[in-house]
Amino acid sequence: QGNVNREREQMSDRPHWSYSSINQYLRCPLQYFFQRVLGLPSRTVGSGLVLGSAVHAGLAEYHRQLKDLEQIDNDGVLKTFHECWSEKEAREEVIYKDGETREEGIAQGVHLLELYFQEPPPEGIVAIEQRILVPLYNSHGEYLETPLVAIADLITASEDSLTVKEFKTSGRAYSASEVESSLQPTCYVHAVRQIFGKEANVEYTVLVKTRTPKIQRIQTARYVEDCGRLGDLVQTVQRAVDFNVFYPV
Repeated sequence: QGNVNREREQMSDRPHWSYSSINQYLRCPLQYFFQRVLGLPSRTVGSGLVLGSAVHAGLAEYHRQLKDLEQIDNDGVLKTFHECWSEKEAREEVIYKDGETREEGIAQGVHLLELYFQEPPPEGIVAIEQRILVPLYNSHGEYLETPLVAIADLITASEDSLTVKEFKTSGRAYSASEVESSLQPTCYVHAVRQIFGKEANVEYTVLVKTRTPKIQRIQTARYVEDCGRLGDLVQTVQRAVDFNVFYPV
């Protein structure tokens, strides 16, 4: 196990694919080129992304307290949320929508976290914000040169299965079809199978920031053939990148 961990650390700096990089190329190859090939810096960030990052930081702290069997310190969780928000502001200018203010955004994030505190806490926590680096293979079983990195918000275990829990903040509820068609659960299931040798399900926990905030949960599953098709897709995208195919969408 120690040798495996050292090998993974050595591999961590090598080029890799992730759900966000794959999805960015599919969404707009030219944006992928600007950000991931040229490395152009971003001078601004939307308030929604700042809120999402800060809520994720707070959730990770909450789950770490649960895993370590400490007494839950909600104030400490909220402190982590505020610190993350301030760190984002220090690096980039935060752009707010018309009629939106910083105070309202922070209050909204705090409300979402407090709403999550009222939910039954997750049990059987295995990993929190775990970075997993694994090889990809295509539908013919051929391994790709560039590996996949997946960062799981939360992994829990029951008697016979693992569940990857993905947390989202959103201005609207998700539809089941969005989750079913997303590549993100496929990336998670493939990574967990490679690293733990077990099948996994994926559960989206959506913190919906509507006027009356709510928490939505959607479960989905992926299978071996889905992972092969993921490799096929990445192989095609890699070929396009190699040939400098970067068009605007």
